[in-house]
Amino acid sequence: MSTDAVVVGSGPNGLSAAIELARNGRSVTVVEANETIGGGCRSAELTLPGFVHDLCSAFHPMGAASPFFRSLELGSLGLEWIEPPLALAHPLDDGTAIVLSRSLDETARGLGSDGRAWRRLVAQLVQHWPDLATDALGPLIKIPHHPLVLARLGLPGLLSARLLARRAFVTERARALFAGLAAHSMMPLDAPLSASFGLMFAVTTHVASWPIARGGSQRIADALVAKLGSLGGAVMTRTRVRDIRDLDTARAYLFDTTPRQLDRIAGARLSNGYRGRIARFRSGPGVFKLDYALDGPVPWRARDCLRAGTVHLGGTLDEIAESEEDVARGRVPEHPFVLVGQQSLFDRSRAPAGKETLWAYCHVPNGSAVDMTGRIEAQLERFAPGFHDRVLARSAMGPAAIEEHNENYLGGDIGGGESSALQLFGRPVLSFDPYATSARDIFLCSSSTPPGGGVHGMCGYHAARSALRQALR
Repeated sequence: MSTDAVVVGSGPNGLSAAIELARNGRSVTVVEANETIGGGCRSAELTLPGFVHDLCSAFHPMGAASPFFRSLELGSLGLEWIEPPLALAHPLDDGTAIVLSRSLDETARGLGSDGRAWRRLVAQLVQHWPDLATDALGPLIKIPHHPLVLARLGLPGLLSARLLARRAFVTERARALFAGLAAHSMMPLDAPLSASFGLMFAVTTHVASWPIARGGSQRIADALVAKLGSLGGAVMTRTRVRDIRDLDTARAYLFDTTPRQLDRIAGARLSNGYRGRIARFRSGPGVFKLDYALDGPVPWRARDCLRAGTVHLGGTLDEIAESEEDVARGRVPEHPFVLVGQQSLFDRSRAPAGKETLWAYCHVPNGSAVDMTGRIEAQLERFAPGFHDRVLARSAMGPAAIEEHNENYLGGDIGGGESSALQLFGRPVLSFDPYATSARDIFLCSSSTPPGGGVHGMCGYHAARSALRQALR
């Protein structure tokens, strides 16, 4: 059987690529090795019956703000976004918390004397989000459509997160908030361009908050599959691809995989020069993840944390920077920066009555075998004394287990590759069309292409547009 296109991998980017091809009239089939579609957008009962946990992605500022997702009207296909009262809380040792809200005014008021500085950094970018998204959520090697808007992100974003935080803010509270946002990059906070991640997370918060999907992140993937089906596309699960010759004949092949897996499957079709270039693509740090079934809410000292979907644990700017620097140097941090998700507080379908789920992870060196349970729980106890007494069950996954759940997460790298300055612009290679390969009919559509990690579908969308220009005209 032949088709216009075959997409390998059913993560959000693979499904998005398939949808864009199908809505342009091309026949497309998605093949997935696992029994369940979704890649990093899957949910399961990892601890006890009735407790629904997100296997990887949990909060979706980029998903709700994604121009491509917004064009699909996924709400009509069963996806319901839930927006917690606060996007983020960042507790400190004095028993208070800094908060980040969808409301720019509320956030600025909470930052006190730094409220005006926060506005200066993000207000214009929030106002011009559609223009910013056009230029920032795709290939960076191009002539921007809105250069003045992009400059408002790019010029301060060129700095390291620690330098920008110290220049822009006078209080340790605002500096800590920005450090936590920038740490999502998994870059050292003294690295150039790390500030750009903090800015983008701040902007998307004020555009779309940090919502969760009712019922679990799996619902995002389910809605994308429903959209694909409505356009005539098909998905085949439990179909492992070891060689491109195992696939049906097609005019184009799109891979929602890492460059390493692309080379393993289709290397015989690629030029030696291209294979050499993608061989230099570096994986990023890994993660160590814990999921909990709890006998009630986390006993946070700072009550604002109970209004927030996401909580950042790490203390001050310098503490967070030290943790991320340890990871970058191949060391396991003693006091890790921990990202915490409290989905069940706002989505009662996630846990039995009176019980709660908790989702938490920290960054570790790629492939680390160190059990981080004790260090993560020490940070939880630091800001929520008595946390241990609420634990009914826990599921722990280090980098090896993370990769077992999703083969794209090499060594526990959930971001599709290192976010160094070189790999931000050359992802996976330095090119005006980073989705195209040396073979005219083979394309890469994963988070190893621009704009990188996150549930937004933009990598898949841009790869599909490349395929339509070059192989499916």
